[in-house]
Amino acid sequence: MDSEPVPTVAVPADRPRLLADFVTLTKPRVNLLVLVTTVIGFHLGNRSGTTDLALLVNTLVGTFLVASGAAAFNQILERDVDARMRRTMMRPLPDRRLNMLDATLFAAAISGIGVLQLALGANGLAATVATLTLASYVLVYTPLKRITSLATVIGAVPGALPPLIGWAATHGSITLEAWVLFAIVFFWQMPHVLAVSWVYREDYERGGIRVLPVEDPGGRSTALQIVNYTAALVPVSLMPTIVGLAGRVYFAGAIVLGAALLMLAVRFAQDQTVPRARRLFLASLVYLPVLWVLMLANHG
Repeated sequence: MDSEPVPTVAVPADRPRLLADFVTLTKPRVNLLVLVTTVIGFHLGNRSGTTDLALLVNTLVGTFLVASGAAAFNQILERDVDARMRRTMMRPLPDRRLNMLDATLFAAAISGIGVLQLALGANGLAATVATLTLASYVLVYTPLKRITSLATVIGAVPGALPPLIGWAATHGSITLEAWVLFAIVFFWQMPHVLAVSWVYREDYERGGIRVLPVEDPGGRSTALQIVNYTAALVPVSLMPTIVGLAGRVYFAGAIVLGAALLMLAVRFAQDQTVPRARRLFLASLVYLPVLWVLMLANHG
C-alpha cells in the first residue's frame, strides 16, 4: 500500500509540545522495562554486597539514553509505516510535528552520550553490550520487520540484552548466570509480542509489518509458537535456582507463574480470539515483574 512521503519540514510547535514530542520519540513506557531488567542484572551481578550508587546511576542513565536513542531511530526508519497504522499515525514524525533532521540528530546525540556514559561511568564491557543492543535493534531488527516474521525472534535478542548491561557494569564480566537472565527475557518476549501482534494484526498488515499473525491469518502457527515459547520459558525460568541465583521459594513461585502463563497460552491456542490474546498479553506484563521480585527476595 503506497503512502505519501513524509515531508522533512515540521509544522511550528510551541516549546512544551516540542519537548513532549522528543520525549515521545524515546518510548519512555517501553524503556521502563529496560531499566527494570538492567537493575535486576546489576543487583544480581553485584559481588561486593554493597551498592555503588554512582555506578548504578551511571549504568541506568547510560542504558536509558541508549535505549531511547534506539527507539527514536526506530521511529525515524518506520515513519512511513507509522503513518499507515492507526495506533501510531499520531506520533511526532508521521504527524509532521518533528522533522527528520532534528529527530536524527536527537537520536544520535542521546545514543552517543549513553554509550559514552556507560564507558566512562561503568566500564567498557557494559558500553560494548549497549552498543550491540543499539546496532542490532536499529540495523537488523527494524529493517527485517518489513521482510520476514522471523524479525520477532531476532528482535528478542536486543530486547534481552539489558540485564547483561547491568550485570557487566557491576560484575565486570558476563557469566553463565547473566546468560540465564538473558534467556528468561528472550523467551518471555515471544508470547508477549505474538499476543499483542495478534490483537493488532490488521494494523500491522496495514503498515506492512510482517509479524507472524499477518502471515498466519488462521492463527494456527501463531498459537503453536506462543505455546511452545511459553512452555520453554517454564524450565528456563527455573534455571536461576539451579545456577545459584535464587532459592527454593523462587523456584516454587516460578513454577506457579509459568503454569499460569502456559494455561493462558493454551487457552489462546484453543480459541484464537482477541480477548484471549489480550488476556495473555496483560498476564505477561504481570509475569515478569513478579518473577523479578521473587528472584530478588530469594536471591541465593
